Amino acid sequence: MAAVSRTKFIGQIFSQRLLSSSTIYGSKIETVHHKENAVVSQESLNQGELNTVAGIPLEQLQTRKATIFLPSRNNMQSGTHNMRKWTLSFDTQQRWENPLMGWSSTADPLSNTQLKFGSREAAVAYCESHGWNYEIQEPTLPKVRSKSYGANFSWNKRTRISSK
Repeated sequence: MAAVSRTKFIGQIFSQRLLSSSTIYGSKIETVHHKENAVVSQESLNQGELNTVAGIPLEQLQTRKATIFLPSRNNMQSGTHNMRKWTLSFDTQQRWENPLMGWSSTADPLSNTQLKFGSREAAVAYCESHGWNYEIQEPTLPKVRSKSYGANFSWNKRTRISSK
């Protein structure tokens, strides 16, 4: 008998929860849109005006320089996946050594920020839309030397690899 009343009690709680959740979902919620709280689209802004909306201080914009570069492959890995992404990084400002722990500290959050882009033009457009000064470092491509496998065992002194 106690088991039956217990299941009825659980069934009543479950049905009450279903009713309460259905009344929540059944009610209409009014949304009010105000013109002063409207979101400004990036297309409506001219080049360099995005920084006024973002609230970046003017001294940051005038002295800060972004560097756009194509990072080189890591020497410890042989893979080339995700290597052709253009990276935007900022110059380092205001670093000091923490006297208690000896850690290096900074008050600049952008100094540790790196943004990755699929093309150089996308990175340049991003910098121009924010009004940042930028510098583009052209990538240095590795020189590919065509060499046969047999040249490793050659007696020619110019191509021979010494075993000593």
